[in-house]
Amino acid sequence: MASAKRILMVAALEHKPHKMFINQTAKLGKGFIRLGHDVRYFSYSNALKELSPFKSRTIGAYFYKNKVDDLLAAETKNYQPDIICLSFVRVLDAITIEKIRRAAPNAVLIGGDGDLWPQLRPGRIAAAKKLDIFTASNNGESLQTYRDASVPKCVFMPNMCDPDTDHRYDVEPKWKTDILWTGLIIHDPKRYPGEDMRYELVSRLAKMPNCAVYGCCGRPKIGGINYLYAISGARIGLSINGDNNVRLYHSDRLTHYLSCGTFVLAKRVPDTDLLFKDGLHLRYFDTADEFFELADWYLKHEDERKKIAEAGMKWTHEQFNSVKMAGYILDLVEKGTYSAPWTP
Repeated sequence: MASAKRILMVAALEHKPHKMFINQTAKLGKGFIRLGHDVRYFSYSNALKELSPFKSRTIGAYFYKNKVDDLLAAETKNYQPDIICLSFVRVLDAITIEKIRRAAPNAVLIGGDGDLWPQLRPGRIAAAKKLDIFTASNNGESLQTYRDASVPKCVFMPNMCDPDTDHRYDVEPKWKTDILWTGLIIHDPKRYPGEDMRYELVSRLAKMPNCAVYGCCGRPKIGGINYLYAISGARIGLSINGDNNVRLYHSDRLTHYLSCGTFVLAKRVPDTDLLFKDGLHLRYFDTADEFFELADWYLKHEDERKKIAEAGMKWTHEQFNSVKMAGYILDLVEKGTYSAPWTP
């Protein structure tokens, strides 16, 4: 863009050491700064914790949300940002956005969401309708939910990486495994729909030798730099979503794995070749049996495995880095659209 912009980023920025390398807000902010813009952060959740004497987040939100909204509005008024990027923090709602709008009436308000089931979040869609631009890390039914509710300018924007930190590391032998999985084995079925294949795959991996499973099946979570080490040490990474029928949707796990240089076997989703090409950047599978057949073949064919892993890492660093994603956001503000390999 022609001149440096003031950009306010509103998100949940609690100090969680195990998540320091996966926070999308931090990556996007870095991208804006690399492009020459000024970025300030407002941690909505931290402000609520500081103001509330209650340990219960629900009680604290009930009594102190208005004060946090006023604090955010005051910061907005004093900064007068050109662009405000909002993540959907818990309890941030349409009232919050209205106060921000009054504090900076000329700012462009952009919201981002990675939730596949926004209809299960009270007030989420009503808040999105107050924005100028809305982005989501899918282009399927959940984004269509926003479109059907007349949310302005709904746009697909994939997860990003930061090549400065998200790359292959030389690791100690303790990190070297054949197949890696990190995350839940299944989402809470009382809250979210899910698929049986993920449960089947991870359950089998947890029983196999030289396979690393973190965050489920009685295994501890992994985070911080150790998360990147575990990916770097894995010969194969399993990527499968909670829902694999959503167009262009992969969880950020896929971007983490690819950018850190492991060979990825990913569950196919609709139009996924627009993002990463099968046989070039990774391999897709459709069934559990196909996953294990492909895993067995690539574990026995090291040259082919390494070739695809290297191409996948290079492509992710080139096309999904935070500077490029920040540029796409700025294009949306300035032109109303952006051009990428996955856009029409």
